Amino acid sequence: MTRRLSVLAALTIAALAGVYIYSQNQAPADPFGAAFAQDAADIDTSMIKEMTLGNPDSPVTVVEYASFTCPHCAAFHNDSYKQLKTDFIDTGKINFVYREVYFDRPGLWAGIVARCGENAENRYFGIAEMLYAQQREWADPNNSPGEIVERLGKIGKTAGLTDADLEQCFQDAERAQALYALFQKNTKADGINSTPSFVINGEKHTNMDYEEMKALLDEAVGG
Repeated sequence: MTRRLSVLAALTIAALAGVYIYSQNQAPADPFGAAFAQDAADIDTSMIKEMTLGNPDSPVTVVEYASFTCPHCAAFHNDSYKQLKTDFIDTGKINFVYREVYFDRPGLWAGIVARCGENAENRYFGIAEMLYAQQREWADPNNSPGEIVERLGKIGKTAGLTDADLEQCFQDAERAQALYALFQKNTKADGINSTPSFVINGEKHTNMDYEEMKALLDEAVGG
């Protein structure tokens, strides 16, 4: 397992090399070299599924923008999100959409694992929960790229993925490019410059505590 995922790490680093800065004051630099220099608008992203929970017919849609390597996002998902799910998602009061933001290579690798395999939408939020719960372990900046990929692979296998699934997903540069392009398109369209951010029926909000979010949603759903 370790050797196999170390090989995958090397392949992934070669295909997805680079990091970028993402902040209010500096736009993200292209992290993928010449192969990813193509304008996002020219890249076909139709293969990428929107990840949703709740009631798709609800008049209230909440779009969360988050990064799997963002500590504030982990804090939200390990606490407030559980209340949001109980109060508004599981009850069908809202349509919840989760969109990934890529601060760095490990964040993209995590997204690749979460979306890996057939019927990935059935595993996605379960893997996302594990990624946030174990963020300090797999995303530790002291980890080597190989260690990060190995730990991500273990999370994926816990969710039922195989070594063959992971190998195929990590080597799919076209899909990785589409993920990055969709991230660019969505964040530009919604003016996202920090995570977590939330777009509630088209209105952008930055990170907030659950009571503030609940008040906004209660008003939106009329409850």
